Amino acid sequence: MKNLMVLLLSIFIYSNALAQSQNERKVATTQIELFNKVANLDSSLFAAYNSKNLNLMKTHFTKDLEWYQDNGGLIDFEKVFSNFQSIFNRDYDLKRNLIRESLEVHPIEGYGAIEIGKHQFKHIENGKLEIGTFKFVMIWKNDNGNWKISRVISYDH
Repeated sequence: MKNLMVLLLSIFIYSNALAQSQNERKVATTQIELFNKVANLDSSLFAAYNSKNLNLMKTHFTKDLEWYQDNGGLIDFEKVFSNFQSIFNRDYDLKRNLIRESLEVHPIEGYGAIEIGKHQFKHIENGKLEIGTFKFVMIWKNDNGNWKISRVISYDH
């Protein structure tokens, strides 16, 4: 009887460990998929930015966008894109590059994801390369597979 109890306890412990391991693999796979999804969305958004495609950029944001800028306050959808148009009208090309190793992606259950990172904006001004490195947080809303940014925090300017 004692051997049977030890055997049953061993089977129970092994099956629990196996289930936990499978669950951890599933969570890890889901996190990798989410990271890749948001990284691809980020890449698509800033490919549009770098090519000055304002109409394509707009498709990446919700209409109720709130953009919090440390040196500009709270900005709504219309003002954000008015600002982008002003940037695109400058005499120089401002290009954005994500600092890939800084990228973090975290799920928001029932909503979407948080993207955190650093990016650089580069341009030539007066014959000199100017580079600014800034931090950002973007909240991505997943509306039935249609991912859009609903909130942005841009800081450390």
